[in-house]
Amino acid sequence: MKNYINKQDMLASVVVFLVALPLCMGLALASGVSPARGLVTGIIGGIITGFLAGAPLQVSGPAAGLTVLVYELVQNHGVEWLGVAVLGAGLLQYLAGKAGFGRLFQAVSPAVIKGMLAGIGVLIFSSQFHVMVDDKPRSGGLANLLSIPEAIQKGLIPADDTAHHLAAVVGLLTLATIIVWEKFKPKKLALIPAPLIAIILATGFVAYTGWQISFISVPTELSEFISLPKLEALQGFDASIIFSMIALAFIASAETLLCATACDALHDGERADYNQELKAQGIGNMFCGFLGALPMTGVIVRSSANIKAGGKTRVSAIMHGVWLIAFVLIFPAILSYIPTASLAGILVYIGYKLVDVQAIKNLNKYSRWEVAVYAVTVTTIVTVDLLTGVLAGIGLALFRTIYSLAHLNVSVDKQNGDTVDVRLAGAATFISLPKIAATLESLERRKNVKIHLENLLFLDHACLQVLEDFHRLYERQGGRVEIEWNHLDQLSRDAKLRVAG
Repeated sequence: MKNYINKQDMLASVVVFLVALPLCMGLALASGVSPARGLVTGIIGGIITGFLAGAPLQVSGPAAGLTVLVYELVQNHGVEWLGVAVLGAGLLQYLAGKAGFGRLFQAVSPAVIKGMLAGIGVLIFSSQFHVMVDDKPRSGGLANLLSIPEAIQKGLIPADDTAHHLAAVVGLLTLATIIVWEKFKPKKLALIPAPLIAIILATGFVAYTGWQISFISVPTELSEFISLPKLEALQGFDASIIFSMIALAFIASAETLLCATACDALHDGERADYNQELKAQGIGNMFCGFLGALPMTGVIVRSSANIKAGGKTRVSAIMHGVWLIAFVLIFPAILSYIPTASLAGILVYIGYKLVDVQAIKNLNKYSRWEVAVYAVTVTTIVTVDLLTGVLAGIGLALFRTIYSLAHLNVSVDKQNGDTVDVRLAGAATFISLPKIAATLESLERRKNVKIHLENLLFLDHACLQVLEDFHRLYERQGGRVEIEWNHLDQLSRDAKLRVAG
């Protein structure tokens, strides 16, 4: 192993560790579980998944994209079912990678992915806004969103026997630190992540003031970080847990493989093996499930930090997991001094960043339909739930695709003299047969008809038969028909021979 370790990988591993430490705990908080479960996922994502990864510079760990699903699972079924669902999701991922389905998970509309991330961002922002003032999130995404004014009031107006206003100061200090550091950080300290600076500053500030606000609860013994499944606790199994497994596997796989694609664009080294990466993620999530930890994905924030810091091999990802476990072993008590409001402030910022306004502008440049898919996905996620929102977005994207494939535009241009141009654009299928037949039958007889097919994407047998019949009948009635086949595929060019014969 010594021959493969270099200074660049070691430096990168430290940078990734510093990025991962607050995020592992913060995302666990947003998922409704102990920060310890997030740290365990970060350790497994680094050491086990990093060693097996098909995308060697990608770093895995807890991800914002899964927090909503995990939170709903824990609230509906209890934390004891988390491990079961994550283990099942990992097994599905491994089998998908083994079957060679790695590339198929990339076949998701960008509008759905962007909408999913934005919807998750809204949910994280709205729920953690309440936690940032030491209040409890409401029962659903829409309720959290609508009650933000109430949280602002609690944070601004001190009340007897509450510390909402003190927690709000800590949360705002955290947010301000992140924003200022991101904008004005010194070049020599550019690799130090803003969330880490924010947590250190907020923790020191609260320690100095002695304010009595909420702090995160972290086990002090290593054995307490592990939550092995207990069979007697697993009661009340129902089909919704199966759906949670499938949803976790699908979303984690899509996010991981999109992250792998993004990583490949950031470096010139070894390209990602998608099937191997999917198997590695599956094995990692099976370990996470067995130990009762959060599910993992490849995470672009950590992965880009790894590449920017000079990571060259998988060693940097593995070593970041080693630093995490070393920190947990040596300094677990330090974590209990971190204010909950500070972690929530980091998550409020993450949620805000996930709602990428530029993404909406880019989608609008391509098509308004893409914006519609995005909007439906976001709205349904916020008002119903994550899985329904993703399925609604995919459904609308599929409808748009089917509509595009089945839609045909038929136009008639009557030139001076005896020439008539008929242009077909789109897909000529049996669905559009009545439109083609009606247009051709309405043409004046004994003209020179040119049928242009250069903008035709598809021609099925039913429409081909209509063109053949029109060609023969129209010429028998004294007219002339010329069909341009130049831009069709070989199948249509073969049909040309049948028409001419």
